Amino acid sequence: MKILNSKFVKYILLFLFINNTHIAFSQKTDEDVMSKKKGIYTINTTTLCQTVGYRSTTPLLITVRKDKIVSVVALRNMESPQYFARVRKIMLSAYSGVKFKDYAKVDGVTGATMTSNAVKAHMAKAFEYYRQNK
Repeated sequence: MKILNSKFVKYILLFLFINNTHIAFSQKTDEDVMSKKKGIYTINTTTLCQTVGYRSTTPLLITVRKDKIVSVVALRNMESPQYFARVRKIMLSAYSGVKFKDYAKVDGVTGATMTSNAVKAHMAKAFEYYRQNK
């Protein structure tokens, strides 16, 4: 009996998709994590940080210009929509205009503590990567 027949593989892939499990088939490059265009750095935390909030990781796309945060945008995640909407509205918007080195001064959102902490962890990893690679 073949263990890895095509029907079995399809079920595994469907299971992984449904459960939002990611399989890395190739190594991410530095360009996938951070890029620079016209003086603006863009940092994607998808592969930098695997800290889980309430239900999933909370990857971010962070733009930085002259060591100041221009924007923080949430990437696809499986967090509870009503709680993450509060994090997006209150916390992510609060990062705009903050010096990147002062990212930790932005407060989390009451009632969405686990998600807020995951966002803070992603910001910390992004800052560390930015500082070492800019």
